[in-house]
Amino acid sequence: MQTKPLHNNNLNFAGLPTSFNLCNLVSPIHKMLEARLEQADLLKKVVDAIKDLVQDCNFDCNDSGIALQAMDNSHVALVSMMLKAESFSPYRCDRNVALGVNLTSLTKVLRAASSEDILTIKAEDAPDVLNLVFESSESDRLSEYDLKLMDIDQEHLGIPDTEYAATISMPSADFRKICQDLMLLSESVSIEATKDGVKFTCAGDIGNGAVTLRSHTNVDKPDLNVDIELTEPVSLTFSLKYLVNFCKAAGLSKSVKLCLSNEVPLLVEYALAGNSYLRFYLAPKIGDDE
Repeated sequence: MQTKPLHNNNLNFAGLPTSFNLCNLVSPIHKMLEARLEQADLLKKVVDAIKDLVQDCNFDCNDSGIALQAMDNSHVALVSMMLKAESFSPYRCDRNVALGVNLTSLTKVLRAASSEDILTIKAEDAPDVLNLVFESSESDRLSEYDLKLMDIDQEHLGIPDTEYAATISMPSADFRKICQDLMLLSESVSIEATKDGVKFTCAGDIGNGAVTLRSHTNVDKPDLNVDIELTEPVSLTFSLKYLVNFCKAAGLSKSVKLCLSNEVPLLVEYALAGNSYLRFYLAPKIGDDE
């Protein structure tokens, strides 16, 4: 007898024998993608950091891992994420596939997961849904959700390797505080890197603000280190609204790397475990935009 899939709304359980197993109602499914994260918190924080910049995007899956690249609507900012296969255990992807997801919808599903839950992502061959399973690490609770996928025609941009004139590594919490504090005064911030350090300055209707950082090494607390590598002085102006948005990723990494060169987009990078990363690119303001 052919069984109907569990998600059919016309299922009728009346008359089933007491020994009947619900698993018998589910048709065998060939899983093409299966990726297990020890902590759902990682994906929750990644999605939360980018959902206000990008609404719909493709998760590009291949044997190397799960990647995402998308621009905001104004084409001022670009987000690039890579969760390498090593970040998952196990990880399996039988062929390349793009999973089109609405991030607001994904956020709603991820809210059902506790931060410590184990998250398994699954997809069939030619999928129309993304299957997410949350396993409690402390109890036998198992939650399963299917998220409808979208067909998203998304241009994939080649990001050239750039030799940056200045690279600043600093605590991510400090960068977030600087951006949030200066945004109270102005819509824009100038970032100037010289041999004396890096200076964040802004000017607004109610006054001006400036924060200067110099290279600093804390042997006891290396997370507080500030490292500045400079080949030539750089000074660029950026929108604080976008930078504050990027700083939502501060919970993913204790440090952040800023890479600057004149007339090219700023790179803001948060390093994740297993050589994975979340990167943001932001075009500088030019002339009358400043």
